[in-house]
Amino acid sequence: MPGVLITALSGRGVRVMLLILTVIAVTTALQLAQQILAPMSFALVLGVVVSPLADKLARHGVPRLVIALSLLLLSTLFVAVILLLIEPLINVLIEELPRIKAVMARLIGEASHLLRGIETISQEIEESVGAEAVEPQTAIPSVGDALWLAPSFVSQVFIFVGTLFFFTLTRNDLYRLTGPLKDRLKHADTVVARYFAAITLVNAGLGAATAAAMMALGVEYALLWGLAAGLLNYVLYLGPLLVASGLALAGILQFHGAYAVLPPLAFLALNMAEANIVTPLVVGQRMAINPLLIFLSIVFGLWLWGPVGAFVTLPLLLWLGVLLEPNPGAADDTADDPLQKVV
Repeated sequence: MPGVLITALSGRGVRVMLLILTVIAVTTALQLAQQILAPMSFALVLGVVVSPLADKLARHGVPRLVIALSLLLLSTLFVAVILLLIEPLINVLIEELPRIKAVMARLIGEASHLLRGIETISQEIEESVGAEAVEPQTAIPSVGDALWLAPSFVSQVFIFVGTLFFFTLTRNDLYRLTGPLKDRLKHADTVVARYFAAITLVNAGLGAATAAAMMALGVEYALLWGLAAGLLNYVLYLGPLLVASGLALAGILQFHGAYAVLPPLAFLALNMAEANIVTPLVVGQRMAINPLLIFLSIVFGLWLWGPVGAFVTLPLLLWLGVLLEPNPGAADDTADDPLQKVV
């Protein structure tokens, strides 16, 4: 009997070790293949988002090739517009970097006078920040750097465009090959598309409200802060935290005293209202996913593939959750589904 128990425990231990090694191997492969898998995953998420529109156009007799080309152009234009909107944020951050470093150096210096026994640590921090960093520094890449990065960027764009086009063109054929999973896959696509449409409307409202609040408070670059709030809200938890931290720093840079905390407090109030009132009304409670699972997935995606990983994690998680539902037929009852209002 003890021998049987030892054998069972040994077998379970081997399975656990194999599972751990498999997770490590898959994670390593995903990270090494980032240049291929990141744009491919981004394209598949966009393809899933536009898939209900493609089906509606196909039912009206529009050729599938025309649908694929049209949605490819629209999706690519959408991504290009997002990138163009992000550029002013990056330029402002570069321009304000000397001021930010100066404030950080000043805060570290004040803390070193208040706290005792950490002079060495604070001196190392100040050296890492550097008082000389107050002087404007340019980090413009050279022509050689640009030429070195160009092939990688072009290849990723090519992978993104090709994956999006052929997925949109052959999606129904691919799903038909899965047999009984076809209906589940299409239902998962519909849920993700409705979620994305609803969240896009919510984020646009949050961005407009944030911009208006920052204008009322007199915060510099109020429109850019609204844009940042709307875009970063696609990345749950981490996005709003970054905006709140940035507004806290902007308040310190621009204002003095208690007024400096008003920008982040105003944004947090708007974000809490959006998360607890607006989003549940628009998206619906049945779309809820465990918050811890969402947070860990976004952190993992950010570590694995950077901003693209953080963006695609939630749609993929939602897609898998719907796909693995034990009773997907119950989810088809959308008579009272608030997401129908935005599709």
